[in-house]
Order: sequence, then structure tokens, then C-alpha cells
Amino acid sequence: MPVTAFEFGERYKYQNGFGSYLETEAVSGALPISQNSPQKPPYGLYAEKLSGTAFTAPRHENKQTWLYRILPSCAHPPFASAADGPFKSDKPTDPAKLEYIPNQLRWDPFDHDDQTDFVSGLHLVAGAGDPTLKQGIGMYIYAAGKSMNEKSAFYSADGDLLIVSQDGVLDIRTELGWLLVRPMEICVIPRGIKYQVHLPSGPVRGYALELYQGHFALPELGPIGSNGLANARDFQAPVACFSEDSGATASEGPSTYTITVKFNNSLFQTKQAHTPFDVVAWHGTYYPYKYDLGRFNTIGSISFDHPDPSIFTVLSAPSDHPGTAVADFVIFPPRWLVAEDTFRPPWYHRNTMSEFMGLIAGEYDAKKGGQGGFMPGGASLHNVMSGHGPDAKSFEGASNAELKPALVGKGSCAFMFESCLMVGVTEWGLKMCKKVQDGYSEESWGGVQVHWKKPEGVSLNSHLLK
Repeated sequence: MPVTAFEFGERYKYQNGFGSYLETEAVSGALPISQNSPQKPPYGLYAEKLSGTAFTAPRHENKQTWLYRILPSCAHPPFASAADGPFKSDKPTDPAKLEYIPNQLRWDPFDHDDQTDFVSGLHLVAGAGDPTLKQGIGMYIYAAGKSMNEKSAFYSADGDLLIVSQDGVLDIRTELGWLLVRPMEICVIPRGIKYQVHLPSGPVRGYALELYQGHFALPELGPIGSNGLANARDFQAPVACFSEDSGATASEGPSTYTITVKFNNSLFQTKQAHTPFDVVAWHGTYYPYKYDLGRFNTIGSISFDHPDPSIFTVLSAPSDHPGTAVADFVIFPPRWLVAEDTFRPPWYHRNTMSEFMGLIAGEYDAKKGGQGGFMPGGASLHNVMSGHGPDAKSFEGASNAELKPALVGKGSCAFMFESCLMVGVTEWGLKMCKKVQDGYSEESWGGVQVHWKKPEGVSLNSHLLK
């Protein structure tokens, strides 16, 4: 499955590459040559620098983009606290009221919502850390039935947003251009970039992870070599596209645009008289991008044993400790299993990392599907050191299966947000969504059989000194 066969056809042109230095112009000659901020940029445009890292960040980490736009972003009235929104302190998604519990959790498929747009349809399920310190993550479910107003835009000052489309198509307009994101595609919208989401195929549902610290990178390949897993050339970034909707000055336009910002997990709004989507050209390393999960080059064992699931990592946000991630995005796509004399599903496990799993389509090979099982649009959370693994039925099946080459997960894709952080769960995630499977632990592992049988005639090795 080198490329996903999407039901909804592509609409846009893209530039290719992960972390590449890209440049694009919607009008030929809009990019200045050689310099970034000439005294008079071409065509009367304004030069604006968008910094995703400190100026002095090392070159391999530095994220900066120069925008050439009709009016600068600073031209707007003051922001005011939004009257409503999913992050208000009296809402069940309030990040300040996270509950930290060691129990294994699983959710039935989350409801669609025909009455919300993408922003109002974001529901914080779990998270950790503090965006004011640029530390931590937020894990979301989104469900929307309406496109955002064409005269609106949203951005987050809190972090980069990784979106996992599960049901329905997202047509995302960003300041830097358009991205079409379909089930089996992901996208990342970096901190600060304005966007609006349209729903060309109807209601949508999916998952998202907000990264408060750093940015996503491709995992190191080590002995795998120079290619494999998610290859850099398969990531796609938008080409420049702009609108003209403004007056003679920034405050005199014929239209009114509502700009909403998520700032320290609260929403603020302002209204301005010019479109935010007026970037005629840009160049740099800080931009939104998308990726087709069908292009992932899966690595696995061709001898024995199931390797660590880190071999399925698509993107990683490293912490300050080498080899430990604030957030990894991991997928379990269709793949061949050929290991000999091996229990082939993922083994039983207790982990210093937190594992939040979702299912995009199909069935996951280590969990039963169907009603009360692990289903597309549902999720599970196994927090720090909470035991988990195959349910009883999956264990018995895999333990007694004929070990011939087998293609597992055809038509399926599960994913995991894995984090070194202990995550808390919101009131919405625990109660208000009404999707928690109360019998998850008992139904999964209450029936695990005792196969141990003490061998006859074999002496016990004592732990006591003689």
C-alpha cells in the first residue's frame, strides 16, 4: 500500500519535503531576490517574519518563514476574551481540572456533532503540562458538522496541532495555502499560523494532539539506514494562495473578519477589516504540512519476536533527554507478520510512557472489535505504568495460530500518541462524553486463563541462603 486510494480526490498542488527550505509565490516576482526585507518589497507588499523558534536556535532546529502579504498581521483591534468556547473554566474540558488516575480507559466511538465547526467541536480528553511554560501536550477529539465562516480564522499560540482525520474530509485554508486532509492523512499546523476549516464531504470526526513544546521531527533511523519509516519526500506543504479583501487602510475594509486565538487554553477574539489570508508569497522552514499514512514504510522482524512499537513512529517531538519523547505519533498500518515461534501481537506491557490509542479504520490485531470493543472513532488510554496488552480472546488466538506468513490490518490503521508525561483526563473525557466503557478491564483481561502448570519432578530453586 505505497499510496492510499482516497475516495475524495485531491484538489491542490503541493511542495514536497519535511523540514525543507521552501519558497512559493502566487504572483511571479513577489519574492524578493537575495534579501528578506527590502526597503520596498515587490508590488507594495509587506514583509513579515514568522518565527517558530528563537532566532538563535541551532540551524537544524531553526524554524523561520518570511511572508510577503498585503497587510501585516499586527493591524487589528485589541483581542477580548471570547464569550464562549470549549476551554472556559466552567466547561468540562477545562485543562485546570484534569483528573490523574491509573485505571485503563477505553471509549466507544465519540459522537458526531452537526451543530459545531472545527474550533467549537474540539474536546480536550486528556493532557499534561502548561502552555505558558511551553511544556506538555493536549489530546483532543474533534467532531464538526459545519464549515467555519469564510470570514473567520483561528490560530493557537499554545502549540503545534497534529490532526488525525478519522471520518470526513478537512479542507483547510491556512495563511500559507491550502491543505486537503482525508482519512488516512494527517496534518500539522504550527503554532501561530491562522487557518479555517471547511467540510466538503459533510460531518467530520477525528483526533488531535497539541504540542506545547518544540516541534515534531522525523525519528532517527540508526541501523535502519538512510531510508524507511516516514520518508521526508512524502510530506507535502502548501503553495501560496491569497485573497484580496481590504480597503485603502487596515481599518477601512468592506468586510469584517473574526480572528480567534487560543492563548493559555483560553479563547480570545478580535474583528478586523481585512482578510488574514493575504500572503502572496513566502519562503522558509516554518509551515503547515500533511502526510499520507499509506506511504509509511513499515519495518518489522523477519526472524523472531515482536520488536518495540517505536519502529512504527511517524513523527517524534523530543524532550531534553535523548531518546525520550514528549510526544511520539505512532501508527499500526497493514503489515506482514512472518516471525517464527513468536507471539506475534504486541506483548503484555507496563510502560513509563503514557499511551493514547485511536482507530482510524478496520480492526486492531491485539483488540477485539465490534460493540464494546476497540472501534473506529473510539480510543483508549493506558497511563504511566498501567498494565495493558492483548485481550483474552486475542491472546488465545495468537498463541494457537498457525505461524505462516500473514497480512494483518488490511483496511485498518490504528495509531498512538505516546508521551513521557503522566496525563490527566478531563471531566468531559471521564463523564460528560458518556463513552467510557465501564467494563473495559474486566472484559479484556478478566477472562485471561492460568496456563501455568508446575512441572513434575523439577526441584524449586530457593531464594534463601543455605
